Amino acid sequence: MSISGRSRMFTKGADRDMVVGAMVLLVGLALFGLAYSVGGKGPATSEGYLLQARFSKADGVAVGTAVRLSGVRVGRVVDLKLDSSFRAITTIQLAPTIGLTADTAAAIQTDGLLGAKYIDLKPGGDEQVLKPGEEIVYTQDAVVVEDLLRMIIDQGRAKRGYLDKPLPNLTK
Repeated sequence: MSISGRSRMFTKGADRDMVVGAMVLLVGLALFGLAYSVGGKGPATSEGYLLQARFSKADGVAVGTAVRLSGVRVGRVVDLKLDSSFRAITTIQLAPTIGLTADTAAAIQTDGLLGAKYIDLKPGGDEQVLKPGEEIVYTQDAVVVEDLLRMIIDQGRAKRGYLDKPLPNLTK
C-alpha cells in the first residue's frame, strides 16, 4: 500500500469519526433541550396567582424552586427578596385551580437527606381562602444539615462534660 492509500484510509476514518461525533453532539443537545423545557415548567408557568411567604432562613430556595401540595407540584418560586428585618420574602406562583385556606402553612423541605429544597404547603381548616397577593403567615424555615449535626455534637459533648473543654486524648 502506498502513502497515498494510507492517507485516504485515515481520511475515511476521520470522516466517519466526525459524523459519529456530530451525531452524538446533536443527540446530546436534543436531550438537554428536552430536559430543560420539561424540567423548567410545572403546572404554573405564566398563569396562576401570586402569594408571599416570609422565612428567617430560606437556604437552598431560589427562583424556580418547586412548590408542592401533598407531594404534587402546584407552583414555583418566582421572586426572592429581603424585608427591612432581613427576612426572606418568597413570592410563589400557584396554579389557578389551587385555592389555599388562610391558615395554610409553608415549610421548606428537602428531597431526601441531601436532595433539592422545595416549599411544602400544608392547608389548614379555615374557611377563608387566600386571595392573590396575600401572605402565608405560618412558615417553617429550612433545616440546614450542618447546623443539625453541630447541635447533635454539642449535645453529646455537653452530656459528657466536655462542652467548654477540649476532648481528652485517649491515645496517650
